[in-house]
Amino acid sequence: MTRRGAPGAAPAARLRDVTNRWNLPPDFTFGASTASYQIEGAVAEGGRGPSIWDTFCAEEGRIKDGSSGAVACDHYHRYAEDVGLLKDLGVQGYRFSIAWPRIQPEGRGRPNAEGLAFYDRLLDELLAAGIAPMATLYHWDLPQALQDDKGSWLNRETAERFGEYAALCGMRFGDRVQQWVPVNEPNVCGLLGYAIGRFAPGEALVFDAMPAVHHLLLGHGRAVQALRAARATAVGTATNHSPMWPASDADADVAAASMADTIWNHLFGDPILLGSYPEGFAELMPGPVEQDLAAIGAPLDFYGLNFYNPQLVAAPAEGDDLPYAYVDMPGVPTTDFGWPVVPDGFRQCLVGLKQRYPDLPPVYITENGCSYVMGPDADGVVDDQPRIDYLDAHLAAIGDAIAAGVDVRGYYQWSILDNFEWADGYTQRFGLVYVDYETQRRYPKRSYGWYRDTIRAVRGS
Repeated sequence: MTRRGAPGAAPAARLRDVTNRWNLPPDFTFGASTASYQIEGAVAEGGRGPSIWDTFCAEEGRIKDGSSGAVACDHYHRYAEDVGLLKDLGVQGYRFSIAWPRIQPEGRGRPNAEGLAFYDRLLDELLAAGIAPMATLYHWDLPQALQDDKGSWLNRETAERFGEYAALCGMRFGDRVQQWVPVNEPNVCGLLGYAIGRFAPGEALVFDAMPAVHHLLLGHGRAVQALRAARATAVGTATNHSPMWPASDADADVAAASMADTIWNHLFGDPILLGSYPEGFAELMPGPVEQDLAAIGAPLDFYGLNFYNPQLVAAPAEGDDLPYAYVDMPGVPTTDFGWPVVPDGFRQCLVGLKQRYPDLPPVYITENGCSYVMGPDADGVVDDQPRIDYLDAHLAAIGDAIAAGVDVRGYYQWSILDNFEWADGYTQRFGLVYVDYETQRRYPKRSYGWYRDTIRAVRGS
């Protein structure tokens, strides 16, 4: 039992009764998520090659605080401690990502034995702790060699190389990985990395980014084929979805919100779940599109949904490159990242997904969470009540969506650890566990204790 006031203890005055008032089924899976570049560190160890994020971080002005993932949470060396935190939390699953440049430093060819051995150790540690691994094959850390030689995802060959990498991982780790996610958030890395340049590799091509979008989706399809050939247990995806709400009833705002919805949500959900692109987009894609769509739209065992917040959308200003603009939601609370907190938007997102895709596979929430940057007090306690409130309300929204007929099987909170938050560096903290980046000491927050108690309440243990 955690003593009162210790890191991870939940403040008694703020805890609800520990009953399942979220209306989640007792076999509901609870987990937590991470990503390789955000936590592993050790970027020049174990035979790992450089990734596009190593290069991007080295370019002046790309990262808000000038940092990088070179050390991050030092998970490469501290994975056993972190698995211990997961075990104590009581999660049934852990979603992590495999770093492609750790497996194939050049993005092709024979695998790196030290990289394979690291993930062998991690998987064995997880299974020994009774935690089911969910492995993501691509969480944005493309081997730099594929950027230099092939122009990254703008080149079709990268999708083919990704299929080969997926085959290697499937053959090596398929006996232990319970669920597979080929590509994390192809909309985020495709649009932010290639259309507007905020993420690696920093291309600002606007609609000329469509080849990268198509090849990311084709990479997903090639990976599904490779994993099926390796007799993978369950294959899904992890796509970010956000409801797009017009800022007003004006025709221009309504049209802008519809376009944002199409580009952010349907451009990626439709090919995977319907085997087709939204009207007007197929002709923007390279290659034998219909043939590619047959691979992209192959049946899945589950659909992974990453959700953080809805967006308010207005017509763009004159001269803007994009056909829509995101605007602030008046009167709505925000996280320390400035993201609006609208739990009912989560319910609407799930219900809307089922309405658009009637044959939707079982859903897993592969990411959901919030950034609040408070740190430990003099006693080492991180009292992050806003995170508890956020998670509480969003779990209740899942229960409402299940009651409305959406088959949601599990929830993976983002993230077990504070970590490197991409272009925002270390200025944001999403973790249930506070990480002191200078000492690498871990401090379970109050939300950690709350999530542990919630898992016990729902699952009856």
